[in-house]
Amino acid sequence: MPRRTGWRVCSIPGCPEYTDQGGRCPDHRREAEHRRGSARQRGYGKGHETRFRPAVLARDPRCVCTEEEHGHASPCGQRSVHADHWPLSRRELTAAGKDPDDPANGRGMCQPCHSSETAQHQPGGWNT
Repeated sequence: MPRRTGWRVCSIPGCPEYTDQGGRCPDHRREAEHRRGSARQRGYGKGHETRFRPAVLARDPRCVCTEEEHGHASPCGQRSVHADHWPLSRRELTAAGKDPDDPANGRGMCQPCHSSETAQHQPGGWNT
């Protein structure tokens, strides 16, 4: 029997639905996004938009990740598009009573390095 190319069963155990995007079916993807909440609900408010992100990207216009972290020349040097909280995550800064919107708590990163960093430190994905 020929296999359907591009279609896979939803990754949620017991769900019989198929998805052409991989991972979750549309219903489970929508449910996960609802649980995740908006950027504002996750703590990325006005201070992040006006203070943290612009200051970090102005200070670090090129990705500052290192070879040990992502296996390439140190530093990466691609254009920074993400202001990453570092060395502590936004959650850790908030729990410690520190200002997560202080630019001193961040670094500029390119898309591939930021995705790799997120995968390493949030292995369950964004919904954990």
